[in-house]
Amino acid sequence: MKTVHEIKQIAERKGKLIYREGDKLYKTFDETYSKSSVLNEGLNQARIEETGLNIPKIVEVSVIHGRCAIIMEYIEGVTLEKLMQDNPEKEDEYLELFVDIQLDIHSRRSPLLTKFKDKMTDKIFKSDLDASTRYDLAFRWREMPDHNSVLHCDFNPSNVIITESGKAYILDWSHASQGNASADVAKTYLIFELDGKKNVAEKYLKLFCKKRGTSEEYVRKWIPLIAAAQLIKGKAENREILMNHVNSVE
Repeated sequence: MKTVHEIKQIAERKGKLIYREGDKLYKTFDETYSKSSVLNEGLNQARIEETGLNIPKIVEVSVIHGRCAIIMEYIEGVTLEKLMQDNPEKEDEYLELFVDIQLDIHSRRSPLLTKFKDKMTDKIFKSDLDASTRYDLAFRWREMPDHNSVLHCDFNPSNVIITESGKAYILDWSHASQGNASADVAKTYLIFELDGKKNVAEKYLKLFCKKRGTSEEYVRKWIPLIAAAQLIKGKAENREILMNHVNSVE
């Protein structure tokens, strides 16, 4: 096999380099990622593969020239994000597809996935909020209804690939968990809002609730809790928006 330096690099993320060779994609990680975190991402993806969702299949988890790597199928296509950018007149059509895919995700079960509620309460306790606020928000998390849907937990249009035949594949399962679907919707809402697309966030939320038969008010109760957990990422440019949601808790 060629070294990663001899094959085509197609993307770079913080701490990650992504390469393609033929029908395989190599996602390599630098030393800031522990071996256990990389293995856990590969395990998450393998478990999601077993649910029957359209995702790139894991080929191997390995170490290549000192870098941990996940090797998977390469999916040829265009992201839903790119399609939305290039065809703004079709935004409603693409949002329909986006929500339908997320509803399909939530219909699946994978009982060995980490519980989202546990992950989020841990993040709230690690945030820089004052102790009483952390306790109150963590308590609210614990009191929210606990379901067992598969949750993507980073579901946004850049993580959906549409092939030439029109088939949709879902990427990036590193944060996959199980829990209440409305928490996943709240996370996606915040992703849109933090990307400066508040109008799309609102349109997305209304559409999801209509299709799922869930009240907007119920989903909105999850947004401050997700926002509090997001504070641990420490992005200064996002803090004001996140704190506005945290402070909206009655």
